[in-house]
Amino acid sequence: MLVSAPGLSGRWERLEPRPRARMLRQVLHAGLRTSFHALGRFVAGHPVFFASAPVLLSILLGASFSRYRVEEDVESLLAPKHSLAKIEGNLVESLFPVNRSKHSLYSDLQTPGRYGRVIVTTRKGSVLDPVHLDTILKLHRQIYQMQVTVPATGFNSFNYSFSYLCLPDDKNVCIVDDIIRAMEEIQSARISNRSIPVLRYPITQLADGRHAYIGHQLGGVQGWGPSGAVRGPGTGAKGEGVRSARALQLTYYLQARGSLMDRVASQWEKAFCAELQHFSALHPKLGLYPSTSSSLRTDFQFSSVLARRPLLASLGVCGVLAILCCSMRDCVRSKPWLGLLALLSITLSGLTAAGILNLTGATYNSTYLGIPFVMLGHGLFGSFEMLSSWRRTREDQHVKERVASVFEDVMLRFSGSTMLHLMTLGLAASPLTNMEAVRLFCRTAALAITISYVYMLSFYSSCLVFTGYLETGYRHGCFCRRVPKPDRLDSKPAWYRCLMYTRYQDETQTTNAPNAVGDSHAHPPNPSLTHPHAHTHTHTANNANIDGHSHVANSTHPHPHTHFTSSTDPHPQDSHLLLGCVRHCYGDWITNTYVKPFVVLLYLIYISFGLMGFLQVTQGSDPSALVAMDTATVLYTRAQQRYFSSYSPVIGFYIYESAPYWNASVQRDLLEYAKGFQRISWLEAYLNYLTDRNQSTSQPRENFTRTLRHSFLREPQFAHFADDIIFAERGQGEEPDVAASRIFLVAKTTENKREEMSVLLDTLRRLSLTSRVRFLIFNPSFVYLDRYAAAVSSPLRHSLLAVLFLLGLSSLAVVEPLVSVWLGLTLLSVQFGVLGFMTLWGVELDCMSVLCLISALGHSADCSGPLLCGFTGGRGESRTRWVRVALERHGVPSLQTLICYSAALVPVGSVRSNLTHTLFRCLALTAGCSALHTLAFLPTLLTFLPPSKSRSHGPGEEGQIQEVESVEMNDSTRVVDQITTV
Repeated sequence: MLVSAPGLSGRWERLEPRPRARMLRQVLHAGLRTSFHALGRFVAGHPVFFASAPVLLSILLGASFSRYRVEEDVESLLAPKHSLAKIEGNLVESLFPVNRSKHSLYSDLQTPGRYGRVIVTTRKGSVLDPVHLDTILKLHRQIYQMQVTVPATGFNSFNYSFSYLCLPDDKNVCIVDDIIRAMEEIQSARISNRSIPVLRYPITQLADGRHAYIGHQLGGVQGWGPSGAVRGPGTGAKGEGVRSARALQLTYYLQARGSLMDRVASQWEKAFCAELQHFSALHPKLGLYPSTSSSLRTDFQFSSVLARRPLLASLGVCGVLAILCCSMRDCVRSKPWLGLLALLSITLSGLTAAGILNLTGATYNSTYLGIPFVMLGHGLFGSFEMLSSWRRTREDQHVKERVASVFEDVMLRFSGSTMLHLMTLGLAASPLTNMEAVRLFCRTAALAITISYVYMLSFYSSCLVFTGYLETGYRHGCFCRRVPKPDRLDSKPAWYRCLMYTRYQDETQTTNAPNAVGDSHAHPPNPSLTHPHAHTHTHTANNANIDGHSHVANSTHPHPHTHFTSSTDPHPQDSHLLLGCVRHCYGDWITNTYVKPFVVLLYLIYISFGLMGFLQVTQGSDPSALVAMDTATVLYTRAQQRYFSSYSPVIGFYIYESAPYWNASVQRDLLEYAKGFQRISWLEAYLNYLTDRNQSTSQPRENFTRTLRHSFLREPQFAHFADDIIFAERGQGEEPDVAASRIFLVAKTTENKREEMSVLLDTLRRLSLTSRVRFLIFNPSFVYLDRYAAAVSSPLRHSLLAVLFLLGLSSLAVVEPLVSVWLGLTLLSVQFGVLGFMTLWGVELDCMSVLCLISALGHSADCSGPLLCGFTGGRGESRTRWVRVALERHGVPSLQTLICYSAALVPVGSVRSNLTHTLFRCLALTAGCSALHTLAFLPTLLTFLPPSKSRSHGPGEEGQIQEVESVEMNDSTRVVDQITTV
């Protein structure tokens, strides 16, 4: 990310007046480059230690996998950590605990505690047909009588049935769904040849006179209209008879008091699913879709199980391509093993990070599947950059000097990109993040990136040292066998000569000799590989070099007479295939005058489609969108959306403070709030009860409460309302107050059920702020909806602002200001494109897509940062020339990284999981947008936008007297006095 500071690598130089900020940057760059140079020499001097220490540490920490634990609380991961819905849920649980509930009015998908739920559908006909009705009641009896043995073996084993685990009512009888009681009444009437009671929808009246809401228990309903006409599914109004129903939902609530009962309930849920599977095989005319309290957790973590083999396949494909990207025609200078060792370094760093997590007691979840790809993109970028810099060093130097030169040239940029990764991930992992899944992912990814950076400095660098010694000894890059000289190869077969082809040093000197004659300045052997410490010092220190066309390739101090020529590489076969394509074909094509308008037009199209998708971004708060496909959760959710989307989940309307219910204005307000909902309300039933008895609804408090307690609640059809009212004693001889109460509301919904629920939640909350009656609304699904958009988007927003702030701050002292400006604009453009295109691809803004967007900041900086630094650091030539140089030096490593990275994503896209599909699409778009910016948009825009490439050195400098300076060049092999004219 950081640009090489021109003109400060020498031991002394004549400084011209410069702004203080620029001088400060030069001093900092000089110190950092010198430090990395010393670090490179130290690593090269102890390669065995730096190669073996990471391996041993990884093995030791990898042994901690016996402490591997999986996160079991999915709600804490996927729901906002701090939300009003969770506070309201705790208040509701304290006032009306689940064990006190005597009727099953709960959410459709998320229910507190342990439970088993099943949706029964018919292939043909209605679930209320006699044959299907009898089959469903038979299923209910089998579930009711089903037993589980805990523990499975031993003398202390006990059999537990549903009657032991269920929630009991006042008569100590298990609570069952109201639709079961209605179906039993229909079956009993048919057997005794009585008239079948009318089943109404969505609120029906049972035999005991009680009104029960069955909208979430009966689905796909067709009702009879007032004139006997048939209404469509879900169109029945209150009190209309049910003609047919396509689906039925049954729920069995369990108690889980203590660890033993929780284990028994867990075993019962497994037996429940097995029983339904067996029953479905015996009755193929019915479709059964089970769901339990542990289904979401199991199916969410199942994505990790499905992705194991594809991840190994990704590693294999990436390894093959990395080997090819590191290979060359020259068998000695080819480094195929470095590609494989780069992957090994990334793997070891991942193993070390996992061991640290195990030792600290951290848990794993399926969102961690994205961490290997974050490490892969960053690690491959660093390895290819180091290899590219190695090939630009002088071959006649000692390996230690070459490695030190690589560190000096690459590690400043690589460290800067690592800091940018850590900044984005670290801020997203801070307490400012309200989404636990995002926070844990970013914390773990930051740890992995840090270890990967350390291993790149140690393990991979030591591997580079070993391969450097192989190259010095003219050994084959793949087989490590010494390559014979050309005179001995002439007698070998053609395939052997092709396999063992290399270019010896004496050939290089012979070939380069004519080139040195035509120039007054001697070139080193092999002009494409030059010494980073042969510095020429002059007032034109900002001029930089081009590979193969300058005296000092890795130095930032070229000779002032350096000229850019056409292809003059005496050994083009030594160049890498991608490097040759970029140098001789792509660089000239992308900077062609006639191509530039089309690239600008392509960028405008890119922005247009990105804006189109950005305006259609939707939040994905449904947890079922992050689980594996074809699982119980997905199948159950599809059936529920198909048959039970006409009404919302049951919403609890809780009045948590004492209110003057006897006041007529309060009664009007409460009735007005519930207007438009399907409702089960004790207050409405009580007011109707008073009206039927010709009593006034506006009575004194004592009379109102006395009638409520001693008359209304003692009627059999109204006795169940006692669970919805909490009385508070006032004093001896006085009637108690109604301290708290609840009513149940159900809203009519359409296909966009979750969006409508979110709007309804916000509307009722605003109403609660202005109401005279203190109330709240709650449903267990609200914990996923409440402020979900803010909780998901805030980490991305904070990370993006932190990166821009870091770039702006670093431009004052570390980075060239124009590099910060260009890099900031590039990151914004990439993020904008990824967000827009992923929306057009059908990806919603959920926690997984936000994780990918956060990691995209670092990935795009890895790809485009070195290109911008290489272009901005150049002086004295045209823009087009420096764009080509930047593409040769840094575009090729970025292209190699993108090729391996994209190929590694392909196997993951085949995993049958919603989570991995989101991961694949977002990361593929990140790679594609980064490639467009690095290889097309930036090379084109930089040819006519700032910074400029001035040939002059400033006014008053042309008349300066040229000086002759003597510079002593030291390396491990020779000491030479070189006279350089400046």
